Amino acid sequence: MIERTLFNADHEAFRDSFARFVDKEIAPFHAEWEEQGYVDREVWRKAGANGFLCMTMPESYGGAGADKLYSVLQMEALSAGIYSGIGFGLHNEIVAPYILYYGTEAQKAKYLPQLASGEMIGAIAMSEPAAGSDLQGVKSTAIRQGDHYLLKGSKTFITNGWHADLVIVVAKTNPQAGAKGTSLLLVERGMPGFERGKRLKKVGMKAQDTSELFFDDVKVPVENLLGGPDQENRGFICLMEQLPWERLQIAIGAVAAMQATIDQTIAYVNERKVFGQAVAAYQNTRWKLAELQTEAQVARVFVDKCIELLLQDRLDTATASMAKYWCSDLQNKLIDECVQLHGGYGYMWDYPVTRAWADARVQRIYGGTNEIMKEVISRTLGLGR
Repeated sequence: MIERTLFNADHEAFRDSFARFVDKEIAPFHAEWEEQGYVDREVWRKAGANGFLCMTMPESYGGAGADKLYSVLQMEALSAGIYSGIGFGLHNEIVAPYILYYGTEAQKAKYLPQLASGEMIGAIAMSEPAAGSDLQGVKSTAIRQGDHYLLKGSKTFITNGWHADLVIVVAKTNPQAGAKGTSLLLVERGMPGFERGKRLKKVGMKAQDTSELFFDDVKVPVENLLGGPDQENRGFICLMEQLPWERLQIAIGAVAAMQATIDQTIAYVNERKVFGQAVAAYQNTRWKLAELQTEAQVARVFVDKCIELLLQDRLDTATASMAKYWCSDLQNKLIDECVQLHGGYGYMWDYPVTRAWADARVQRIYGGTNEIMKEVISRTLGLGR
């Protein structure tokens, strides 16, 4: 196995600290959360109190001013443990950075400390019933009327949507301008006309409170336009700038889930006996796991290189799209092979491999489908039209 050189002693101390938090505050309850369809809000408050939310935000806004490797370690721990109900990644490394990078000083001062403490839970509302990966096809509108925008539309498949106290909503402030007429609005829980639909029942990620959101003539104050009034119609640019990191996060989770599943499968085949000998004793088992470990190692090296590029501000959209598409495809293939090695037990929900298998499928869909990733990559290849 190739040694990872990304992390220093401080990172490793954080890894150990977060692992203890997971063992105490997440692991004992996650199965119950899967049954109820959402995690308890208390875990957010405890995470905030322990410094596990918005670590990369500046200390002046309640964060720790840490580098993104701390978030990488957190993502890896949650993915490896199959704790997919915990929406910290989106909250910490999508919602909060949008406000930090594009928000006004007043917006940063108002929202970031509450996100860091767990007092507020954040979500971002992009997908619509008729516009999934196609952000240019967004139909929600926010038309300015004096000192407010009148927001109309609906969103679906929104992670953290049912719990969210603050939602960054993608809407058209100039519907005639297409993508160039897109803006981002900060919509708070309790604004009249903002309603949550049902929590969506999914094949996997059962503890994640994915929901529909509805905006029925919501009056959003002009000061809640992300970045202020002079940033109207600049939302699509912001979305494109943040996509490489968002897509790399999917690849990071995929690699962690793959390695954890291989480790669990090795333990299982060493213990399980078939026709009088351990499943691990059969050549097919040994060779298959050798293949899977090789593929997982290749994926980890590629993703670690992408993380290095991100830290150097050199990760481009095409490379991040390669990581997202290839690692999520491999994750599904690899975990399916591990299910097969478990036999009938691989189809039982009590086994981690089964939950990992169910959770993996959506990785090829969200963050932009893998077909969209291939289109993004192909545009950089100099192909004729």
